[in-house]
Amino acid sequence: MGSPVGRGDERREPICTRKAEGPAQAFWQALLAGEQGVVADLLSHPQHQLSPRTVFDTSDLEEWRNYRFNFRGLRLWSLSYEQELTTPLHITASRGYTDCLHLLLLRGAAVNFAPGGKTALHEACVAASADCVRLLLSFGADPEAVSEDGYRPLHLCKSPDSIKCVQQLLKHGAHVNSRTEEEEDTVLHVAARHGLIDHVQLLLQHGAELEARNEEGQTPLNAACAQPHSAQDMERYYRVCQLLVQSGASVNAADRDHQHPLHLACKNANAQIAELLLAQGANVNIMNYSGNTALHNILQAAAYKLEHHPELVVRTLLNYGAIRIWPGSLLKVLRYCNACPRAIEALMNCYDHVRVSEEWVSAVPAEVVQKYPRFYQSLFSLEHRPRSLQHLARCTLRAFLEGRLLPVLSQLHLPSALQRFLLLSFEDVLY
Repeated sequence: MGSPVGRGDERREPICTRKAEGPAQAFWQALLAGEQGVVADLLSHPQHQLSPRTVFDTSDLEEWRNYRFNFRGLRLWSLSYEQELTTPLHITASRGYTDCLHLLLLRGAAVNFAPGGKTALHEACVAASADCVRLLLSFGADPEAVSEDGYRPLHLCKSPDSIKCVQQLLKHGAHVNSRTEEEEDTVLHVAARHGLIDHVQLLLQHGAELEARNEEGQTPLNAACAQPHSAQDMERYYRVCQLLVQSGASVNAADRDHQHPLHLACKNANAQIAELLLAQGANVNIMNYSGNTALHNILQAAAYKLEHHPELVVRTLLNYGAIRIWPGSLLKVLRYCNACPRAIEALMNCYDHVRVSEEWVSAVPAEVVQKYPRFYQSLFSLEHRPRSLQHLARCTLRAFLEGRLLPVLSQLHLPSALQRFLLLSFEDVLY
């Protein structure tokens, strides 16, 4: 079991600053450049008084420079000053300099020394340097060491390149279900939140808990759905959620704010994840602590997530039986979502009649109307004419099949064009 690490240094090694001159400065620069030969030469000269355990203070506050050397044993602190301590081992591990790291370890560097609150193993994991992780572990680095911030090395494997670090840590006894001290995140929470499909798969193979709850009451699936991500990362997060769901994660697990995975996925406008959750039985109309359903969440986010195609989420929710917006609120929706006309189209095509007025015209900025003239002209014209008979027939059938539209349609041998029409295919115009 790992133990907390801190700034204390029982060895009382000399503390150097980056502004130190002579051999100490040369030592610092050689470490930063990974120059193994220079590091070896400097350590070989007893006059230099350099050691693999030398501590560098990188805060560089001039007013404290003299006190660092003379009173380091007193652990002086103030509200305006905090030491930022590191060692040669930390420097080389954080930069992936395996040869230098090996040299320092052979020369007696303390592998679990953590004067700045983290061990060199923590640094290597942040840098996703698998070779350095392997080397440190082989010299006895504690895979369960807890940093000053409450993180174990596994919790710092947050990039796709760190998968080999995770493999090494698990091989050397790191606990797959260890938690961070404050957030109470498991390693699976961390991997899911960062959209790391390979990490998630590996952790599940090693027995990671699917339904573990963190301090906010989130499961790993909640964490993956809640994490904001760019349009280019949507597929990656979908694959993570797909793997978690296929492994048995609950699609209706609520956090402390009663946010379900579907609520969170809709906030991030990820249609693939929303479809996945709904297909696995997520409750489309359940409310969170604020009284919002998933449809409310996507409509609130649509204007800020245009590159995610929020209209796909709106259509999916409606086809799975989402309760429609109260007609009196459609004007408000128009004000917020006019830059996403297809979301407006999907909503409008769920009503047989909507009272359109002059207020609707003034709710849409002129530049938006100019960008989507055909759609908005067709919308505004509904003030004076009814919807088409074809649309009214669609509304009647959808109302009759409300809550069971998709399973019924899958059993009917309807032409594909008619199926698409019933499922609110986009035409960029209202009839």
